[in-house]
Amino acid sequence: MSAGAVWLVTGAQAAGKSTVADLLARQFDRGVHVRGGQFYRWAVSGWVHPLGDVHEPEARRLLDLRYRLSAMTADQYCAEGFTTVVQDNIFGNDVASWLDQVKTRPRHLVVLRPSIAVVTSRDAERQRAVGKIAYRPGEHTIEQLDAAVGTTPRMGLWLDTSGQTPQQTVDEIIARRAEASIDSAASGEGV
Repeated sequence: MSAGAVWLVTGAQAAGKSTVADLLARQFDRGVHVRGGQFYRWAVSGWVHPLGDVHEPEARRLLDLRYRLSAMTADQYCAEGFTTVVQDNIFGNDVASWLDQVKTRPRHLVVLRPSIAVVTSRDAERQRAVGKIAYRPGEHTIEQLDAAVGTTPRMGLWLDTSGQTPQQTVDEIIARRAEASIDSAASGEGV
């Protein structure tokens, strides 16, 4: 059995990460979709989130734990022959750090960056449809998260998905998979 590949899909909240990551994982014969946010949701008490630009030490420590757990989970699934698509709110230098933690090769990065207006619209639609609120008063704003996405090192595949359906985005990711690879010798099903 050959090892799978790792894909990281990131972007601001309501950029379409969950939908795109799930559709992407389904493109592979053996695909897994890991939702990075689940790792903090499993903590029933005591979890501390970063708020705005304030990162108290415990919030940073727990954010690093969340990222470490998703990287380890991806590696374990890949070792069993699954191509693993991880989606999470990972920005800036944390993206490079996350990718460095992953032992599996090849690794891929997809950054979804629709316009702020589209993220605002998608967030409002999601609130109406399922009641999910991504942006709460006193927490990160859409503009702040978009700016954080912009601090991510320029590697992998960056997509403005403003005018695309999720399936069109996945089709473009597959068509441009070589650009998404951050490893020079990417090969196999997961590519």
